[in-house]
Amino acid sequence: MVRGKITTEKNFAEVTAVIDTNPFGKTGHQSTRILFGAAALGGMKQDKADAVLELLLEYGINHIDTAASYGESELRIGPWMREHRKRFFLATKTGDRTYQGARDSVHRSLERLRVDQIDLIQMHNLVAENEWATALGAGGALEALVEARTQGLVRFIGVTGHGSQVAAMHRRSLERFAFDSVLFPYNFTMLEIKSYEEDVEALLKVCRERGVATQTIKSVARRRWQNGDGRKFSWYEPLRDREAIRRGVHFVLSQPGLFLNTSSDATLLRDILDAASVKATAPARAEMEADVDRYAMEPLFIPGVSDTI
Repeated sequence: MVRGKITTEKNFAEVTAVIDTNPFGKTGHQSTRILFGAAALGGMKQDKADAVLELLLEYGINHIDTAASYGESELRIGPWMREHRKRFFLATKTGDRTYQGARDSVHRSLERLRVDQIDLIQMHNLVAENEWATALGAGGALEALVEARTQGLVRFIGVTGHGSQVAAMHRRSLERFAFDSVLFPYNFTMLEIKSYEEDVEALLKVCRERGVATQTIKSVARRRWQNGDGRKFSWYEPLRDREAIRRGVHFVLSQPGLFLNTSSDATLLRDILDAASVKATAPARAEMEADVDRYAMEPLFIPGVSDTI
């Protein structure tokens, strides 16, 4: 296992990553199965963000996932790209649904990230029916992303989402357009919802057949915040016990082909990376059920009850 600060291109190249890699769909990139969820940088000053990004080098993480809407995340990543661009598969997202809005968003992200090309541009949280119709219709955001790909500004195009309907909507999106990747919630409590589990399995089947990269989020989610308590790095409360985090991470990584995006709470990053640094063994159902009871875990999204952030 590799540990210790790594700061230069030269010695970075000499390090063997401690996190397993898999082909990221049909992109040709071997991504670490842990993708850095750069929402964690959104409210940070540059010096603190630099320390977090150094941790990625320490563990050999080679894939960063950010978004235009993650506060100042793109701005915090930008200075790093000057030295480390070749070492990272760089993904961002646009929440705009129209051609002009998405076009402007892509160019703004290129400026903020200080790069000439983005590896993966994703349509952010594309689940609502009206937004889906706009984004994928005439004059919609997808036209701008395809244009950006033709111009060499982006290499690949993906789609992301939250909620209990996201897996079903991603299947619809894949029928409309050959997206290179999808992103959706995947954890024990969500998959206990039978309809969601069935939709996820159907989505994964399509993705395997078509070589679409499958990214997961919310692996260490505990539940939505209760009664306004807690320090809110995000809109939901994560697990904090190291062993529970390990089980949550292994629940995802024990499934072939899945990638795991790290938490928006940067204080959990090392625990997640440590968990991913050892061979993932699927936790026993009894262990996961015990965690649900011990930590009062709940699904973040319940059909007809809580389907929005």
